[in-house]
Amino acid sequence: KFEREFHKVINIWGADHHGHVARMKGAMQALGYDPDSLQVILMQFVRLIQDGEVVKMSKRSGRYITLKELMDEVGKDAARFFFVLRDPDSTVEFDLDLAKSQSADNPVYYVQYAHARLCSILRQAVDQGYDTEKEPSEQELVLLNSPEELELLKKLADLPGEIAIAASLTEPHRLARYVMDLASVFHSFYNSQRVLVADEHLRTARLALIKATRQVIANVLQILGVSAPERM
Repeated sequence: KFEREFHKVINIWGADHHGHVARMKGAMQALGYDPDSLQVILMQFVRLIQDGEVVKMSKRSGRYITLKELMDEVGKDAARFFFVLRDPDSTVEFDLDLAKSQSADNPVYYVQYAHARLCSILRQAVDQGYDTEKEPSEQELVLLNSPEELELLKKLADLPGEIAIAASLTEPHRLARYVMDLASVFHSFYNSQRVLVADEHLRTARLALIKATRQVIANVLQILGVSAPERM
């Protein structure tokens, strides 16, 4: 990769290979490459949970589950989100039953459901003849002053900083946790405030808030490589 003019290589290794990091960097230096251009992220072991019990695996006895088998079992979205949700320094407990459940306890379902609900609100607005493309005026945006609306606005504004930190520290789990928090804040807003109200100015402002929230959730899921379904 360095011969193809890459400036940095990021490798993900199991924590049991920590002793090889220094050796690899030493080998790179011996070959004339900058050892600091290699970043190794050490991942802790993954424990699979099924029916409340740990799935026993052993390399010696040949009992193991491949990543492909895991993805076939729970789907690509759940597999990717569950893994990226955890800090590499923490042991991943992958609950197979939870990953397949359609409930708020399943983090990827919770976030995707928020996106689908946002899309549903926009479809309802169109069905009722409202212009969802109308840009709100400053006077209309001032109407977004309830605690739930302000909290949602603040959370949306956090996105650029969250992306910058996640990128600089190589910590994608920050974005997974951010989008989970955003989904939670949105659900709180949804449960307390009506969007398609009679007041045209307030409705325009809230529709803009809905569109922004939908776009941010879709963007973060795209960064994480997870789909953003419009219907669930």
